[in-house]
Amino acid sequence: MGFPKVFFRIIESRQCPFYDYGDIFIVTGIAISIVNEEENAFITTTIAHTPAGKKTCKILIGDLTKIIMHYERGDKVPVCMISCSGCTGTIRLEHSRQEGLSLLEPADPPLNELASTLDLISDFGFFKNIEQKNLEKVVQFFRLTRYEKGAIVIRKGDPGGCFYIIISGSINVINEAGITISKLGKGDVFGEMSLICNENVSATIQIAEPTSILSIGRENFQKILEHYPAVQLYFSRLMAGRLNKSNLIRTEDLSSAMIGNLSEIPSEALFQTLNMNNKTGILTITELSRGTARFSFRQGSLIKAKYNDVSGEAAFYEILKEHKGRFRFTPGIPPEDFEVTEIGYFMKLLMEGMRRLDEGRTPKVN
Repeated sequence: MGFPKVFFRIIESRQCPFYDYGDIFIVTGIAISIVNEEENAFITTTIAHTPAGKKTCKILIGDLTKIIMHYERGDKVPVCMISCSGCTGTIRLEHSRQEGLSLLEPADPPLNELASTLDLISDFGFFKNIEQKNLEKVVQFFRLTRYEKGAIVIRKGDPGGCFYIIISGSINVINEAGITISKLGKGDVFGEMSLICNENVSATIQIAEPTSILSIGRENFQKILEHYPAVQLYFSRLMAGRLNKSNLIRTEDLSSAMIGNLSEIPSEALFQTLNMNNKTGILTITELSRGTARFSFRQGSLIKAKYNDVSGEAAFYEILKEHKGRFRFTPGIPPEDFEVTEIGYFMKLLMEGMRRLDEGRTPKVN
Protein backbone atom coordinates (compact mmCIF):
# COMPACT_ATOMS: atom_id res chain seq x y z
CA MET A 1 0.00 0.00 0.00
CA GLY A 2 1.55 3.34 -1.06
CA PHE A 3 1.56 6.62 0.81
CA PRO A 4 -1.22 9.11 -0.01
CA LYS A 5 -0.31 11.57 -2.78
CA VAL A 6 -0.58 15.33 -2.43
CA PHE A 7 -0.82 17.49 -5.57
CA PHE A 8 0.38 21.11 -5.62
CA ARG A 9 -0.07 23.42 -8.63
CA ILE A 10 1.79 26.70 -9.17
CA ILE A 11 -0.83 29.46 -9.38
CA GLU A 12 1.60 32.40 -9.35
CA SER A 13 5.20 32.62 -10.56
CA ARG A 14 7.32 35.77 -10.41
CA GLN A 15 10.86 35.49 -11.79
CA CYS A 16 11.29 31.93 -10.55
CA PRO A 17 14.41 30.49 -12.26
CA PHE A 18 13.05 26.93 -12.43
CA TYR A 19 9.27 26.70 -12.59
CA ASP A 20 6.32 28.24 -14.46
CA TYR A 21 2.63 28.88 -13.88
CA GLY A 22 0.68 25.62 -14.01
CA ASP A 23 3.57 23.31 -13.07
CA ILE A 24 2.46 20.46 -10.79
CA PHE A 25 4.31 18.74 -7.94
CA ILE A 26 3.36 15.40 -6.36
CA VAL A 27 4.44 14.80 -2.78
CA THR A 28 4.14 11.50 -0.88
CA GLY A 29 5.35 10.41 2.54
CA ILE A 30 4.60 10.25 6.25
CA ALA A 31 5.95 11.77 9.45
CA ILE A 32 5.79 9.86 12.73
CA SER A 33 6.66 11.02 16.23
CA ILE A 34 7.77 8.22 18.57
CA VAL A 35 7.73 9.05 22.26
CA ASN A 36 7.97 6.40 25.00
CA GLU A 37 10.09 5.47 27.98
CA GLU A 38 12.90 4.12 25.81
CA GLU A 39 13.15 6.72 23.04
CA ASN A 40 12.04 10.11 21.80
CA ALA A 41 12.32 10.21 18.01
CA PHE A 42 10.79 11.75 14.91
CA ILE A 43 10.78 9.74 11.68
CA THR A 44 9.87 11.23 8.31
CA THR A 45 10.06 10.07 4.73
CA THR A 46 9.05 12.30 1.83
CA ILE A 47 9.25 11.81 -1.94
CA ALA A 48 8.67 14.86 -4.13
CA HIS A 49 8.05 14.49 -7.89
CA THR A 50 8.97 17.66 -9.79
CA PRO A 51 7.64 18.57 -13.28
CA ALA A 52 9.24 16.53 -16.07
CA GLY A 53 12.24 18.20 -17.65
CA LYS A 54 12.59 20.79 -14.88
CA LYS A 55 15.44 21.19 -12.41
CA THR A 56 15.00 20.34 -8.74
CA CYS A 57 14.85 23.27 -6.34
CA LYS A 58 15.91 22.17 -2.87
CA ILE A 59 14.32 25.23 -1.28
CA LEU A 60 10.88 24.40 -2.65
CA ILE A 61 11.27 20.68 -1.91
CA GLY A 62 12.07 21.64 1.67
CA ASP A 63 8.90 23.72 1.87
CA LEU A 64 6.80 20.82 0.53
CA THR A 65 8.45 18.42 2.98
CA LYS A 66 7.48 20.68 5.87
CA ILE A 67 3.83 20.28 4.85
CA ILE A 68 4.06 16.49 5.29
CA MET A 69 5.91 16.91 8.58
CA HIS A 70 3.26 19.27 9.88
CA TYR A 71 0.19 17.20 8.93
CA GLU A 72 1.91 13.78 9.28
CA ARG A 73 0.52 12.31 6.03
CA GLY A 74 -0.88 13.40 2.67
CA ASP A 75 -4.56 12.65 3.22
CA LYS A 76 -4.55 15.00 6.23
CA VAL A 77 -3.30 18.02 4.28
CA PRO A 78 -6.24 20.45 3.92
CA VAL A 79 -7.04 22.59 0.90
CA CYS A 80 -4.43 25.34 1.17
CA MET A 81 -1.94 27.63 -0.54
CA ILE A 82 1.75 27.89 0.28
CA SER A 83 4.57 30.17 -0.83
CA CYS A 84 8.11 29.14 -1.64
CA SER A 85 10.52 30.58 0.95
CA GLY A 86 12.33 31.97 -2.07
CA CYS A 87 15.64 32.70 -3.74
CA THR A 88 15.70 35.12 -6.69
CA GLY A 89 12.01 34.65 -7.45
CA THR A 90 8.73 33.87 -5.71
CA ILE A 91 5.99 31.35 -6.40
CA ARG A 92 2.69 30.33 -4.79
CA LEU A 93 1.23 26.83 -4.93
CA GLU A 94 -2.27 25.51 -4.34
CA HIS A 95 -3.40 22.14 -3.01
CA SER A 96 -7.03 21.48 -3.92
CA ARG A 97 -7.62 17.72 -3.44
CA GLN A 98 -8.28 17.18 -7.15
CA GLU A 99 -7.64 13.49 -7.76
CA GLY A 100 -7.47 14.03 -11.51
CA LEU A 101 -4.30 16.15 -11.45
CA SER A 102 -1.33 14.65 -13.21
CA LEU A 103 2.06 15.78 -14.46
CA LEU A 104 0.56 16.13 -17.92
CA GLU A 105 -2.80 17.68 -17.27
CA PRO A 106 -5.23 18.12 -20.16
CA ALA A 107 -8.26 20.30 -19.43
CA ASP A 108 -10.39 21.05 -16.39
CA PRO A 109 -13.84 19.44 -16.08
CA PRO A 110 -15.61 22.75 -16.99
CA LEU A 111 -14.34 22.30 -20.54
CA ASN A 112 -16.67 19.37 -20.97
CA GLU A 113 -19.51 21.83 -21.46
CA LEU A 114 -17.60 23.28 -24.43
CA ALA A 115 -18.05 20.06 -26.36
CA SER A 116 -21.46 21.24 -27.53
CA THR A 117 -20.17 24.71 -28.42
CA LEU A 118 -17.28 23.81 -30.73
CA ASP A 119 -19.19 25.35 -33.63
CA LEU A 120 -19.27 28.63 -31.71
CA ILE A 121 -15.57 28.87 -30.90
CA SER A 122 -14.60 27.59 -34.35
CA ASP A 123 -15.69 31.02 -35.62
CA PHE A 124 -13.15 32.78 -33.38
CA GLY A 125 -10.14 34.19 -35.23
CA PHE A 126 -7.66 31.95 -33.44
CA PHE A 127 -9.55 28.67 -33.95
CA LYS A 128 -10.30 29.43 -37.61
CA ASN A 129 -6.65 28.60 -38.29
CA ILE A 130 -7.02 25.05 -36.95
CA GLU A 131 -8.66 22.35 -39.05
CA GLN A 132 -12.08 21.26 -37.81
CA LYS A 133 -10.94 17.67 -37.35
CA ASN A 134 -8.23 18.82 -34.91
CA LEU A 135 -10.26 21.45 -33.09
CA GLU A 136 -11.67 19.23 -30.34
CA LYS A 137 -8.23 17.80 -29.62
CA VAL A 138 -6.67 21.28 -29.31
CA VAL A 139 -9.45 22.60 -27.06
CA GLN A 140 -8.78 19.84 -24.53
CA PHE A 141 -5.52 21.56 -23.57
CA PHE A 142 -7.27 24.79 -22.57
CA ARG A 143 -8.60 25.70 -19.14
CA LEU A 144 -11.94 27.49 -18.71
CA THR A 145 -12.14 30.12 -15.96
CA ARG A 146 -14.98 32.46 -15.02
CA TYR A 147 -14.18 35.88 -13.60
CA GLU A 148 -16.30 38.48 -11.82
CA LYS A 149 -16.25 42.19 -12.66
CA GLY A 150 -13.16 43.96 -11.34
CA ALA A 151 -10.97 40.84 -11.11
CA ILE A 152 -7.37 41.10 -12.34
CA VAL A 153 -6.34 38.34 -14.77
CA ILE A 154 -2.72 39.39 -15.30
CA ARG A 155 -0.68 42.42 -14.24
CA LYS A 156 1.82 44.52 -16.14
CA GLY A 157 5.34 43.32 -15.32
CA ASP A 158 4.37 39.75 -14.44
CA PRO A 159 6.18 36.91 -16.25
CA GLY A 160 4.13 35.65 -19.18
CA GLY A 161 2.57 32.30 -18.33
CA CYS A 162 -0.54 31.78 -20.45
CA PHE A 163 -2.36 32.65 -23.66
CA TYR A 164 -6.00 33.71 -23.22
CA ILE A 165 -9.15 33.68 -25.39
CA ILE A 166 -12.33 35.48 -24.29
CA ILE A 167 -15.37 33.22 -24.62
CA SER A 168 -17.95 35.69 -23.28
CA GLY A 169 -17.95 39.06 -21.56
CA SER A 170 -15.26 41.72 -21.91
CA ILE A 171 -11.99 42.97 -20.38
CA ASN A 172 -10.14 46.28 -20.11
CA VAL A 173 -6.49 46.56 -21.18
CA ILE A 174 -4.85 49.03 -18.77
CA ASN A 175 -1.42 50.65 -19.07
CA GLU A 176 1.03 51.44 -16.25
CA ALA A 177 -0.69 54.77 -15.59
CA GLY A 178 -4.00 53.01 -14.93
CA ILE A 179 -5.54 54.23 -18.19
CA THR A 180 -7.75 51.88 -20.20
CA ILE A 181 -6.12 51.79 -23.61
CA SER A 182 -8.48 49.28 -25.20
CA LYS A 183 -11.38 46.93 -24.52
CA LEU A 184 -11.53 43.33 -25.72
CA GLY A 185 -14.57 41.09 -26.03
CA LYS A 186 -15.84 37.74 -27.26
CA GLY A 187 -13.32 35.99 -29.53
CA ASP A 188 -10.46 38.39 -28.74
CA VAL A 189 -7.15 37.13 -27.38
CA PHE A 190 -4.41 38.43 -25.08
CA GLY A 191 -1.20 37.28 -23.40
CA GLU A 192 0.39 36.05 -26.63
CA MET A 193 3.07 38.76 -26.84
CA SER A 194 4.78 37.79 -23.58
CA LEU A 195 4.90 34.14 -24.71
CA ILE A 196 6.06 34.77 -28.27
CA CYS A 197 8.64 37.41 -27.33
CA ASN A 198 9.56 35.79 -23.98
CA GLU A 199 8.96 39.08 -22.17
CA ASN A 200 7.01 40.20 -19.12
CA VAL A 201 3.34 41.13 -19.45
CA SER A 202 3.04 44.57 -21.06
CA ALA A 203 -0.39 45.60 -19.68
CA THR A 204 -2.79 44.84 -16.85
CA ILE A 205 -5.98 42.98 -17.75
CA GLN A 206 -9.06 43.75 -15.65
CA ILE A 207 -12.50 42.17 -16.05
CA ALA A 208 -15.11 44.72 -17.21
CA GLU A 209 -18.13 42.44 -16.65
CA PRO A 210 -18.69 38.76 -15.73
CA THR A 211 -16.44 36.99 -18.24
CA SER A 212 -15.44 33.45 -19.25
CA ILE A 213 -11.90 32.95 -20.55
CA LEU A 214 -9.97 30.03 -22.01
CA SER A 215 -6.27 29.83 -21.16
CA ILE A 216 -3.39 27.58 -22.15
CA GLY A 217 0.11 27.33 -20.67
CA ARG A 218 3.35 28.27 -22.37
CA GLU A 219 4.47 24.75 -23.27
CA ASN A 220 1.25 23.70 -25.02
CA PHE A 221 0.97 27.13 -26.64
CA GLN A 222 4.39 26.64 -28.23
CA LYS A 223 3.34 23.21 -29.48
CA ILE A 224 0.30 24.72 -31.23
CA LEU A 225 2.52 27.28 -32.94
CA GLU A 226 4.82 24.50 -34.15
CA HIS A 227 2.06 22.23 -35.45
CA TYR A 228 -0.15 24.88 -37.09
CA PRO A 229 1.78 27.37 -39.28
CA ALA A 230 -1.48 29.20 -40.07
CA VAL A 231 -1.67 30.22 -36.40
CA GLN A 232 1.72 31.91 -36.70
CA LEU A 233 0.41 34.04 -39.58
CA TYR A 234 -2.67 34.88 -37.51
CA PHE A 235 -0.50 36.27 -34.71
CA SER A 236 1.69 38.22 -37.13
CA ARG A 237 -1.36 40.04 -38.49
CA LEU A 238 -2.79 40.49 -34.99
CA MET A 239 0.39 42.13 -33.65
CA ALA A 240 0.65 44.45 -36.65
CA GLY A 241 -2.93 45.62 -36.13
CA ARG A 242 -2.44 46.17 -32.41
CA LEU A 243 0.74 48.17 -33.00
CA ASN A 244 -1.09 50.60 -35.29
CA LYS A 245 -3.97 50.96 -32.81
CA SER A 246 -1.57 51.47 -29.89
CA ASN A 247 0.22 54.29 -31.69
CA LEU A 248 -3.11 56.02 -32.37
CA ILE A 249 -4.24 55.73 -28.73
CA ARG A 250 -0.89 57.04 -27.47
CA THR A 251 -1.25 60.13 -29.66
CA GLU A 252 -4.78 60.76 -28.36
CA ASP A 253 -3.66 60.35 -24.73
CA LEU A 254 -0.93 62.99 -25.10
CA SER A 255 -3.47 65.55 -26.24
CA SER A 256 -6.19 64.73 -23.70
CA ALA A 257 -5.00 66.93 -20.80
CA MET A 258 -7.70 69.34 -19.58
CA ILE A 259 -7.04 72.86 -18.29
CA GLY A 260 -9.40 75.67 -17.32
CA ASN A 261 -10.92 77.84 -14.60
CA LEU A 262 -13.60 77.09 -12.03
CA SER A 263 -15.19 80.40 -12.96
CA GLU A 264 -15.95 78.90 -16.39
CA ILE A 265 -16.95 75.41 -15.29
CA PRO A 266 -18.25 74.77 -11.74
CA SER A 267 -16.39 72.18 -9.72
CA GLU A 268 -19.43 69.86 -9.55
CA ALA A 269 -19.72 69.90 -13.37
CA LEU A 270 -15.98 69.28 -13.73
CA PHE A 271 -16.08 66.26 -11.41
CA GLN A 272 -19.16 64.87 -13.10
CA THR A 273 -17.50 65.17 -16.53
CA LEU A 274 -14.49 63.16 -15.37
CA ASN A 275 -16.77 60.54 -13.83
CA MET A 276 -19.10 60.13 -16.82
CA ASN A 277 -16.17 59.83 -19.25
CA ASN A 278 -14.41 57.17 -17.12
CA LYS A 279 -11.26 59.29 -16.88
CA THR A 280 -8.12 58.06 -15.13
CA GLY A 281 -5.70 60.70 -13.91
CA ILE A 282 -4.99 63.47 -11.41
CA LEU A 283 -6.98 66.70 -11.16
CA THR A 284 -4.94 69.54 -9.67
CA ILE A 285 -6.68 72.80 -8.70
CA THR A 286 -4.58 75.84 -7.76
CA GLU A 287 -5.18 79.43 -6.70
CA LEU A 288 -7.92 78.39 -4.29
CA SER A 289 -8.83 80.26 -1.13
CA ARG A 290 -7.01 77.68 0.98
CA GLY A 291 -4.18 76.58 -1.29
CA THR A 292 -3.96 73.67 -3.72
CA ALA A 293 -6.22 70.62 -4.06
CA ARG A 294 -5.51 67.27 -5.75
CA PHE A 295 -7.98 64.57 -6.71
CA SER A 296 -7.19 61.17 -8.26
CA PHE A 297 -9.62 59.34 -10.55
CA ARG A 298 -9.50 55.74 -11.73
CA GLN A 299 -11.87 55.00 -14.60
CA GLY A 300 -14.17 57.74 -13.38
CA SER A 301 -14.13 56.74 -9.70
CA LEU A 302 -12.72 59.15 -7.11
CA ILE A 303 -9.98 57.32 -5.21
CA LYS A 304 -8.00 60.14 -3.55
CA ALA A 305 -8.89 63.65 -2.43
CA LYS A 306 -6.74 66.23 -0.64
CA TYR A 307 -7.42 69.93 -0.06
CA ASN A 308 -5.22 71.83 2.36
CA ASP A 309 -5.46 69.93 5.68
CA VAL A 310 -8.50 67.78 4.84
CA SER A 311 -8.75 64.62 2.76
CA GLY A 312 -11.25 62.04 1.52
CA GLU A 313 -14.95 62.93 1.45
CA ALA A 314 -14.34 66.12 3.46
CA ALA A 315 -11.96 67.46 0.80
CA PHE A 316 -14.49 66.70 -1.92
CA TYR A 317 -17.25 68.56 -0.08
CA GLU A 318 -14.97 71.54 0.61
CA ILE A 319 -13.91 71.97 -3.02
CA LEU A 320 -17.55 72.25 -4.10
CA LYS A 321 -17.67 75.53 -2.18
CA GLU A 322 -14.92 77.06 -4.34
CA HIS A 323 -15.84 79.23 -7.31
CA LYS A 324 -12.40 80.51 -8.37
CA GLY A 325 -9.25 78.59 -9.20
CA ARG A 326 -7.31 77.07 -12.06
CA PHE A 327 -7.50 73.36 -12.77
CA ARG A 328 -5.48 70.89 -14.80
CA PHE A 329 -6.30 67.22 -15.39
CA THR A 330 -3.30 65.03 -16.21
CA PRO A 331 -3.96 61.48 -17.53
CA GLY A 332 -2.42 58.61 -15.58
CA ILE A 333 -1.99 57.60 -11.94
CA PRO A 334 0.91 55.88 -10.10
CA PRO A 335 0.87 52.05 -10.29
CA GLU A 336 0.25 51.76 -6.55
CA ASP A 337 -2.98 53.76 -6.90
CA PHE A 338 -4.46 51.09 -9.12
CA GLU A 339 -5.46 49.07 -6.03
CA VAL A 340 -6.71 51.99 -3.91
CA THR A 341 -10.35 51.66 -2.83
CA GLU A 342 -12.63 54.36 -4.19
CA ILE A 343 -13.75 56.97 -1.68
CA GLY A 344 -17.40 56.22 -2.34
CA TYR A 345 -20.05 55.85 -5.00
CA PHE A 346 -19.52 59.03 -7.00
CA MET A 347 -23.13 60.07 -7.61
CA LYS A 348 -23.92 59.59 -3.93
CA LEU A 349 -20.96 61.79 -3.00
CA LEU A 350 -22.03 64.45 -5.47
CA MET A 351 -25.64 64.51 -4.29
CA GLU A 352 -24.55 64.73 -0.65
CA GLY A 353 -22.16 67.55 -1.54
CA MET A 354 -24.87 69.49 -3.35
CA ARG A 355 -27.25 68.97 -0.41
CA ARG A 356 -24.67 70.45 1.94
CA LEU A 357 -24.18 73.40 -0.39
CA ASP A 358 -27.92 74.07 -0.48
CA GLU A 359 -28.14 73.93 3.30
CA GLY A 360 -25.25 76.38 3.57
CA ARG A 361 -26.93 78.84 1.22
CA THR A 362 -30.32 78.69 2.94
CA PRO A 363 -30.67 81.17 5.84
CA LYS A 364 -31.61 79.54 9.09
CA VAL A 365 -35.05 80.44 10.43
CA ASN A 366 -35.45 80.81 14.17
